[in-house]
Amino acid sequence: MSTLSVSNITDGTDTVETGYVVNGSAKAWVNWNGTGTVAIRDSFSVSSITDSGTGQYDPNFSSSFDNTNYVGSGAFAWGSNGNQMIALPDTVSKGRADTLAGNAYVDHVTIGVLYVGDLA
Repeated sequence: MSTLSVSNITDGTDTVETGYVVNGSAKAWVNWNGTGTVAIRDSFSVSSITDSGTGQYDPNFSSSFDNTNYVGSGAFAWGSNGNQMIALPDTVSKGRADTLAGNAYVDHVTIGVLYVGDLA
């Protein structure tokens, strides 16, 4: 295996430090249809999603996180107030994503989450 060691990456116009890319970028994200049979539209480092019940999903990571101290964030659209998107760590190999309208779990056609942290 070879190692490439650089301090900056550039496209000829913009330059960014490699530490920012390694430490500050989402390590996993996914956009999916959460109604009926769960279907991933697009993703990075998410191999599949387990449907764990109405409004409850477990994105499975292609690359595990180093520990369960990573952070999740997400969004979905619903036609009323009181909506919640909960995106949390679960294990190093899968996250948790829940969608609620008021106090009730709901499936939705467009859901997106991302996870940030250190990979193993």
